[in-house]
Amino acid sequence: MNRQNDTISEIIDNLRRTVQALNEFYKAAEKETGLTNPQLWAVKLIAAAAPIKLSELAKGMFLHPATVVGIIDRLEAKGLVVRTRSKEDRRAVDLALTPQGQELVANTPEAAQIMLVKGLKALPPENLLQVAAGMEQLVAVLGAQERVPQLLFSQDMNMPVSHKTFD
Repeated sequence: MNRQNDTISEIIDNLRRTVQALNEFYKAAEKETGLTNPQLWAVKLIAAAAPIKLSELAKGMFLHPATVVGIIDRLEAKGLVVRTRSKEDRRAVDLALTPQGQELVANTPEAAQIMLVKGLKALPPENLLQVAAGMEQLVAVLGAQERVPQLLFSQDMNMPVSHKTFD
């Protein structure tokens, strides 16, 4: 093989490894907790910052608040999350874990997205820009620029995911 083929092989293998790792994280978390990975991510973030407003949770998950509402609806139906009116702003709703939610979060693995965000934040800025540029090129190679990102490997994946840029 020539150098170009070797590089292409490395890229495809690394893409396979990434998808396999995410799939394994998602399946293990769902088997252990009964939660999809986006639900587990939300529970973990709520546990770390409760009480937290839905808009703040959406920022932490890099999702639009409307997308997070569906996740919270399912967590509330499972008895893991409770919504209460904010004491500071009666128009706002605070999210917190129920005792059942607190117990669950204490005995669960880290959500794959949390690991990914922590890892990306730890990169030097120039490396983070390289990853972003490489991902953009990969999306372009696949002709997927116009696709609406979906939540992966979960019952939540039928919902369109709106992304916003958060500072």
